[in-house]
Amino acid sequence: MLFKYGSDKIDVGKCNELIALTFGGVSVMNDHIPTSYPEQPMGDWINSFYRVHGVEARPFNFHSHHEYEIYFFHSGDCRYLINNRIYDLQPGDIILLDGMTLHKPNPQPGSTYIRSMIHFSPIWLKELLVILGTPNLLDPFQKLNNCLLRTGYDEAGICVDEGIKRISTLIANQAAELQQKGEKSDTSEAEIKLELVQLLVKIYKMSHKELAQHSNKRTEKEHHAEGIASWINGHYTEKVSLDRLAHEMNLSKYYASHVFKEVTGFTVMEYVMGCRFNQVKYLLEMEPEQTLGDVSRASGFESIAHFSRFFKEKAGITPSQYRKKRLKIGIS
Repeated sequence: MLFKYGSDKIDVGKCNELIALTFGGVSVMNDHIPTSYPEQPMGDWINSFYRVHGVEARPFNFHSHHEYEIYFFHSGDCRYLINNRIYDLQPGDIILLDGMTLHKPNPQPGSTYIRSMIHFSPIWLKELLVILGTPNLLDPFQKLNNCLLRTGYDEAGICVDEGIKRISTLIANQAAELQQKGEKSDTSEAEIKLELVQLLVKIYKMSHKELAQHSNKRTEKEHHAEGIASWINGHYTEKVSLDRLAHEMNLSKYYASHVFKEVTGFTVMEYVMGCRFNQVKYLLEMEPEQTLGDVSRASGFESIAHFSRFFKEKAGITPSQYRKKRLKIGIS
C-alpha cells in the first residue's frame, strides 16, 4: 500500500498554537478544516488537526464524509448541529461522528474557537483490530448515533487531548522524514496505528461510562430549530417550501427562517439541500443498480439537470464519476 504524507500550517485568525498536519489525503468534505492541502493519491487513511484556532472567513458548511471523526472542543462559544440535534459545547466535550451523518459547527462571530480533530478510515484499521481481537473498539462510532462525551476536562478528557496531540506530532515527524529522505520509515504507519488504537481504547471505555443521559437544556429557540431540522429530515425527498414548513410546524415564516439561521448558522434551504446531497452520495454508492434519474428523484430533485449541476458544484465531480470512484474503493 502506498502512503504519502503532507503537512501544511494553517493560518486561521490569530493562532497562538496550531498544528495542522495531514497523513495522507483523506477525501474529507469538511468545512471546519482548511482545504489547501497538496493533492494525495487515494489509499491514505488518516489526518489530524491539533488545537486549530479561530474561524475562517468563509462559512462553515453542512457536510459529511466517509471517515470517522473524533472532535475535541477546547474553548469558545459554539453550537454543534448533528443531524437534527443541537449541542451547546463546553470545554472538554468530545464528539464521535460516523462521518456520514450531516454535521456542522456554528461558532459565534468574534468568539474564541479552539478545537482538535482526527479523521480516520475504519477500513484502514480493520485488519489490525481483528488481529488484536478488538473490532468492538469502533462501536462508539457505529452504535451510539454520533454521541457527545462531556468530560469537563477531567483526567479522561486530558488523556484524549494528549492522545490527539501525540498522533499529530507523529504525523508531523513522519511527514518531515518523508520530505527530507524521500521515503518513510518501515515503522511509521504502525506507530500511528498503534497510537490511534490506544486512543480508541480510552474512548471506548469513556463511552460506556458516559452513556447515561446527561442533561442538555434547550432554549425555546433551540427547541424550535431542532424541530425544524427533524421535520426537514423527514420531508427533504418531497417538495419543500418555507410556506409548507411553517404551516406544518405552526410557526410564522419569518420566525422559522430567522430562528433556524440564528441557531444553526445556515438557511432552511441550505439544510434541505445538504440532506439531499448526503442522500445522493449514499444512493450512488450503496444502490449501484439505480439510474441517475432514480437517484435524483429519490433524493428530492425535480430535474436531473438540476441534480447533476448541483452535485458537480458541491463534489467537484459528476455523479457518475463519484459512483465509479466509491465503487472502486469498495472493491479494493
